[in-house]
Amino acid sequence: MSKHTKHIHEAERRVQRAKEKMDGTYRLAYHIMAPVNWMNDPNGLIQWNGEYHVFYQFHPDSPTWGPMHWGHVKSNDLVHWERVPIALAPSEWYDEGGCFSGSAVNDNGVLTLIYTGNVWMNEEQTELKQYQCIATSKDGIHFEKDKANPVLAEPPFDCQGHIRDPKVWKHNGDWYMVLGTREGNNGKVVLYKSKDLRHWEYVNILAESDGRLGYMWECPDVFHLNGKDILLFSPQGIEPEGDRFQNLHQTGYVVGTLDYETGKLAHGAFEELDKGFDFYAAQTFEDEKGRRILFGWMDMWESPMPTQAHGWAGALTIPRLLELTDDEKLLMKPVPELQLLREKHMRLESISVNEGTYALPMKGDRLELLVRFSLGDFHGNAFGVKVRCSEDESEETIFRYDVKDSIVTFDRNRSGKGEGGIRRAVLDKQGDIVMFHVFIDRSSVELFVNDGRLVMTGRIYPSETSQGIELFTECGKLTVLSVEAWTLQDIWGELV
Repeated sequence: MSKHTKHIHEAERRVQRAKEKMDGTYRLAYHIMAPVNWMNDPNGLIQWNGEYHVFYQFHPDSPTWGPMHWGHVKSNDLVHWERVPIALAPSEWYDEGGCFSGSAVNDNGVLTLIYTGNVWMNEEQTELKQYQCIATSKDGIHFEKDKANPVLAEPPFDCQGHIRDPKVWKHNGDWYMVLGTREGNNGKVVLYKSKDLRHWEYVNILAESDGRLGYMWECPDVFHLNGKDILLFSPQGIEPEGDRFQNLHQTGYVVGTLDYETGKLAHGAFEELDKGFDFYAAQTFEDEKGRRILFGWMDMWESPMPTQAHGWAGALTIPRLLELTDDEKLLMKPVPELQLLREKHMRLESISVNEGTYALPMKGDRLELLVRFSLGDFHGNAFGVKVRCSEDESEETIFRYDVKDSIVTFDRNRSGKGEGGIRRAVLDKQGDIVMFHVFIDRSSVELFVNDGRLVMTGRIYPSETSQGIELFTECGKLTVLSVEAWTLQDIWGELV
């Protein structure tokens, strides 16, 4: 048994002991979660031999961040997930402080993980050195670290030790890798090239902050969509601008053209991808159908997480299908496979809502809701949906559309435990219909407006009995064209 395998077996035993003490309150029904304790970034997204694999940053010993392992789930349909053993654990001199984020590729039939090995250089964990490493598997479950590790040890410039989160892809027969890094107080993404994944040649700084886009860029991802090259990344340290950049850190993208010879990306302005509270470190992959699919971490650094007191923290978003419009806006839509979760169905049509609220007959804490509002004859100020409403009206989570300014507001000031607040974003409206597509799952809500032109994600922690849904209007009679709602399966059952 290798040293790494021994470390994984020991970690799995600790996980089983911790699960016996975990409180399942607020555990999600159809999102990816760790079996217990802490999780954050999605890693190594890939469809390999027909199966979908999702890895994630996992601390098996505490519901707070700590030495990172790679947790692992797999699925045949992107919806029903099976937990499999931990894939990576800190075990070597080059990753003793944690196996940080990275990606996965199919290297001639071998499932290969590329990750950052973290080493703390002092007891205070204020100084670090980061190495890029690989691990391989022939069965997709058990991974061995490569003897060539670390495959990249030295950064191209002084980055204060911060160079991490490798995303690797193949282009014209060569492997390319981007890494998130910094120089001084400017975030950057650097590009490398390789023939064999083990010998890397520095190409260039692919993109960098202009001084306003943060001091560190994490979790970069490069992909081609609708004739354009897209850089997705998570900058730290952007200052708020009005309603924009309200979270501690952001995840967003730029669109342009990558010159593989010079290693430079000519691109436009940075755009936040999700305008809600809890979305970070998003990553994508292309599946065997040629679709570009995204998962994000559905939490935010330094935000209160009530479930830590229950012995767990963190979850991933539902899988989202990416599309790039002709005006270079990146849309996120729920993947169609999520329809496999649907159970009980309700449909109402042509509902008139006078000033006030209209309570829907269907209630629940794991629902899919699709509401089509008509702007055609509406002369009021605003309308929207309230979810997870309590009978005494003390709890509610509000999605509101302001007609005059075409602004969508996500209000969780009365959403139960945890942090409140409001997020606002302008909807690029097209036509006279506003469609709210909402996924509710015990302690999360995800709103998709008008087929993904605006997306807002957040964690909420209402009372278990707060399950009402209401339509509302302000200062005007509202026509709701249709409402559809489905209860959704609990994919984890007793495995929560």
